[in-house]
Amino acid sequence: MKKYRITSGKNFKLKRFNPSDTGHFENNTESEAEARGEAAKLFNKFDELQEIFYADGRRSLLIILQAMDTGGKDGTIKKVLATAHPQGLKIASFKVPTPLELSHDFLWRIHKEVPPKGIVGVFNRSHYEDVLITRVHGLVSEKVVKHRFEQIREFEELLRENGTTILKFFLHISKDEQKRRLEERLKDPLKRWKFHPGDLKERALWPKYMHAYEDAIAHTATNEAPWYVIPSNRKWYRNYLVAKILVETLKEMDLKYPPLPEGMNWKKIRVV
Repeated sequence: MKKYRITSGKNFKLKRFNPSDTGHFENNTESEAEARGEAAKLFNKFDELQEIFYADGRRSLLIILQAMDTGGKDGTIKKVLATAHPQGLKIASFKVPTPLELSHDFLWRIHKEVPPKGIVGVFNRSHYEDVLITRVHGLVSEKVVKHRFEQIREFEELLRENGTTILKFFLHISKDEQKRRLEERLKDPLKRWKFHPGDLKERALWPKYMHAYEDAIAHTATNEAPWYVIPSNRKWYRNYLVAKILVETLKEMDLKYPPLPEGMNWKKIRVV
């Protein structure tokens, strides 16, 4: 996982990451089947660990998903977290800010959705939209963007100091793959509702978005709140990678079921 993990912006260049990478798996039917099998085991392991995480209740886990349109944010949630228990899962999606939200600082609406201890939270888009889409469309100045990078680092440090582990995923697809997925949406009556004319306008700004993502990742990647650049042209490999990172992260937490109240011996308890 180390080659996808970014903990410092030093020498970070997005072009060094191949969105079609499949790691140690070959890009063929046999390897895809193998990866899907490994991913299924990881999904089940995550389900097992999530239950202990919920019972343990000492920490929270925040998963941040960022991607270009069609990058796979919804698909990742649907596939990787399919076995997660809803009681211990909180998903938040951030769209265009409301007038009320705009009357506050840009992190106000975000902080309200941070998961409490024992809960796995997922941000489908996040506070990073305020240094991505706002920057690409010239809604904020470069000075404001640089200041927001600093505020984001401080905000995430605050969360970490209060028991929240943060995993940030950039689901990296190529422009050609986005074209294929957009065309697929148009052709499929069951997916056509997802298409919006604005998608084409955003697609035309692809180079600006790549620069904005590269800058955002470089300025906000830390050991405590790392970014993972996930090759996502192959959905099966994307799901495998995200699941593996989640499982490894939970394993490192030394999770434990809480004991019975002090002085209580389960062997002596009688249910009548």
